[in-house]
Amino acid sequence: MPHVIVKLYAGKSEEQKARLAEEITRAVMAAVGSKEAAVSVGIEDVAPADWVETVYKPDILGKPGTLYKKPGYDPTGG
Repeated sequence: MPHVIVKLYAGKSEEQKARLAEEITRAVMAAVGSKEAAVSVGIEDVAPADWVETVYKPDILGKPGTLYKKPGYDPTGG
């Protein structure tokens, strides 16, 4: 029962979000053998000005043990 949450800069169209959810669903099915009915995908829009405080610090810096793909940027200057 994988549930994937995607946080991305606000401004993507509903069509882009739907396509992203479809692609993520396919990838989850292929990678871990889940059936399509078991996969759910949520997409959360984040204002660019809020990214560091609402995503980068709590989800990237704050949860290094759960991060399997690290970003190639550091908006905190560290």
